[in-house]
Amino acid sequence: MSETRNPTKKIIGFVFWIVILAAITSLIARNIGIFSNVAVVLLGFGAVVLVHEFGHFIVAKLGGIKVEAFSIFMPPMLLGIRRTSAGIKVRVLPRLFGKAQDEPGGDTSTSTTAKKANESCTEYRIGLIPFGGFVKLLGQDDTGPVKAVDDPGSFANKPVSIRMAVIAAGVTLNVVSAAIIFMAVFLAGIKLPPAVVGDVVPDSPAAKAGLKAGDEIIEIAGKSKDLDFSSLIIEAALSGVNEAVPLKARREDGSVKEFMLVAEELPGGTMRDFGIIEPVSLKIAQVADANELLKRTGLRPRDRVKTINGREVKNYREFAEIARGVLLPEVVVGVERVEAGATEIVESRIKLEIPPTVGEIVSEEDLGHIYSMVPRLRVAALMADSTKGQVRSRSLFGKIAKKLVIWIGKSDGGSLETGAGEKLQEGDVIVAIGDVENPTFKELRDITQEYEGKKLPVKVLRADANGFESEVKVVVEPRRPPGGKRALMGIVATLDVAHAVVAKTIQATGGPEKLEIPRGAQITAINSKTVSSFYDCISELRLLAGQKATISFRIGQETGGVTIDVGTDTGFVRVKSMPVENLPFENLQRLYQARGPIEALGMGYRRTVMFIEQTYVTLRRLVGGLISPNLLMGPVGIITFSYRIVAEQPFIYYVYFLGLISATIAVFNFLPLPPFDGGLIVLMLIEKIRGSALSEKTQAVVAYTGWALVGTLLIYVTFNDIVRTFFS
Repeated sequence: MSETRNPTKKIIGFVFWIVILAAITSLIARNIGIFSNVAVVLLGFGAVVLVHEFGHFIVAKLGGIKVEAFSIFMPPMLLGIRRTSAGIKVRVLPRLFGKAQDEPGGDTSTSTTAKKANESCTEYRIGLIPFGGFVKLLGQDDTGPVKAVDDPGSFANKPVSIRMAVIAAGVTLNVVSAAIIFMAVFLAGIKLPPAVVGDVVPDSPAAKAGLKAGDEIIEIAGKSKDLDFSSLIIEAALSGVNEAVPLKARREDGSVKEFMLVAEELPGGTMRDFGIIEPVSLKIAQVADANELLKRTGLRPRDRVKTINGREVKNYREFAEIARGVLLPEVVVGVERVEAGATEIVESRIKLEIPPTVGEIVSEEDLGHIYSMVPRLRVAALMADSTKGQVRSRSLFGKIAKKLVIWIGKSDGGSLETGAGEKLQEGDVIVAIGDVENPTFKELRDITQEYEGKKLPVKVLRADANGFESEVKVVVEPRRPPGGKRALMGIVATLDVAHAVVAKTIQATGGPEKLEIPRGAQITAINSKTVSSFYDCISELRLLAGQKATISFRIGQETGGVTIDVGTDTGFVRVKSMPVENLPFENLQRLYQARGPIEALGMGYRRTVMFIEQTYVTLRRLVGGLISPNLLMGPVGIITFSYRIVAEQPFIYYVYFLGLISATIAVFNFLPLPPFDGGLIVLMLIEKIRGSALSEKTQAVVAYTGWALVGTLLIYVTFNDIVRTFFS
C-alpha cells in the first residue's frame, strides 16, 4: 500500500516546492534591491565560515582522514557529487525525490556515468541555503564526543598530532584569509577616519591632559603605523583600570607633544573613553530623511559649509569655535550647494541654545554663568516624544551633548505627569521644583534624585499661541532607568537666555566676584541700556570690556543695582552656544592605501594582528567585568550591521568588515571551551598527557556542558541584537 502512495507523495511534494519556489522568486523580483543586499551579506559572511571549514577539509585529506561530505552552503542538499567505482554519482534534491541525503543511492535522484574510476568516500555537495558550509569527518561530531569507528581512516583512529592539525587548520585559514583580505583592501585603498582630534569633551581625560582640536595622534601605546580613529577608541576601551596609556600628538604648528591618558567611563557612555571626539568635515552627510533635514535646518545632503555669520571657515574646528562663542539666538550659515550642475551659495539660519553646563556637574562652580549670574532653566525637549533624533548628528554638538549630561532624563527614566494633570511641554521655563524657586541645573538634579519614585511638584512658565506667559503646575515622578546611576524625569534642559531672570549668582574659582543680585531678579538695564534677555546682557557687557558697568535689576516691586569692573577674561562668561538641531556633518576621512604589494602585505598583517589582539583583550576585559556583555554582538547583530554596510557604504567597507569577522572568528574558535576548536584541542592535549582519550561519557558531558554555555550566551547576545535592531 505504501508503495502505491509513494509516487503520489512525491508529486505532492514536488508541487509544494514548486509553489514555494515561485512565491520566493516573485517576492525577490518585487524587492530585488533588498534581496541583492541580503544575498551579498549571506555570501560574504558564509564565505568566511566556508574558509574555516575548508581548512579542516584540506588538512583532513592530507592526514588520511576520511571526509564523508564537504558542502558549500547549508542543507537541505541541492546537489551531491561523489566518485564511485562505477563512475560519477550525482544526487539532486534527494529529500524531495528520494531517500535522505546521507543514505546510499538507489533512488530516482541518482545518476551514474559509465566511466570507471577509483571510489572516493567524499561527497561534494551544494546546499539550498546560501550560507557558509560544513565538513563531515568520519567518527567526528561537533555536537558530541568523538565516536569510536573501526576504520583506520576514522578521525578517532588518527594520531593526536594529526587530529590537532585538522582542528587548528580552520582557525589558521581564518587568520590567513583575514590577512589576505586586509592586504587586498589596502592595496585597493580605503577611506577611514584619521587619528585626528576633532574636539575633546570638557573635563574628560583628553581635555585635562591638554589635547586640542586638530592634534594628530602619531603614536599610541607604542603603535605608530596605520593608525586611524578606531585605534584611539579601542585603546581607551580595552585599557586596564587606572592604566595610563602613552600617546604622542603632532600639533598643527608641527610640534610633537607627549601625553599620558587614563580612560574613564564618561557620563552617558557605555565604555571607558578618552573623551576624544571624531573629526568631521564641513560637508553635510546623507540622512534617512532629507526632507526632514531641510525642514529643520534649511540644509541638504552634500551641502558644504563655507561661512558662519559672514566669516569664512576652512575646517570644522573653526566652524565649531565660532558657533560656540557667538552667544546669539541664531547664526547665518552659508553653504555651497550644487544643483543641476550649477553651484550656488545658499544661506540658512540655524537656531542656537545654551546648555546649563560645559562639563560634568559636580558643584555649583560647574554651572554655566554670565559674570556669576546663572539663568533659569528651560525644557528644550521631552525625551518621551522628542523628534530631534530624527536628524542624526555626526557633529561635535550632537556627540558632546550626550557626554555633557545635559539630559535630565530619558523616555524610560521618568513620568512627565501623574493622573490627568498637566504635562511638561517643550519651551516651559522652570520657575520652581519642590520647595526651590528658580532652581539651577545642579539643584534640579539633586531634587530629582531626592524625589525618586515620589510625586514631585514642578511650576513652569508657559507661553500660549499669542506669546502670553502664565504659570502652570505639573507633577512628575522621577524614576531610575535600568542600569542607571540616578533618577530621571524625562526632559532635556537648557538655559533660559531668552529672558534675563537670574536663578542664582555663584562664586566660581578663577571667575568674577559673586554679584549681590537676589534669586529670581529680572535684569532690566546695563549702564542705562535696557535689556530683555541674557543675549542682550552678553552683548552689552562685551561692548564694555575693560570698563565699569552698572547692572540694574528688579524683583517684585523693588529695584536695585550692582557696579562691576567688566574684565576682558573670557572665563567671566562661562557658557557656550549649541545648535538646536544637530547638523549631520560627514566624518573626516583619509585614504589608507599601500604603495605596492609588499607594503600592502605589511599593512594587512598588522591589521590582522590588531584585531586578534583586540578580540582577546575584549574577552579578558569581559571576564574581568570591565566591559559590559551588552556590548557584544551576535549573528543577528553582525548580519544586521553587515546589511547596513552593504546598503549604505561602498563595497570595499564590507570587504574590510569581512576581514575583521574572519580574524574575530579565529579567536572565538580557538577558545579553550568545547564545542569550539580550542576546546577540542584541550581534550586532545589531555589525551596526549594521559596516554588515552577520555571516555565517551566524559566527552559527552564536557561537550554538552560547553554547548549549554555557548547556547546561553548566544541567546543572550541574540536578544540584545534584536532589541538594538528593532527597538533601540
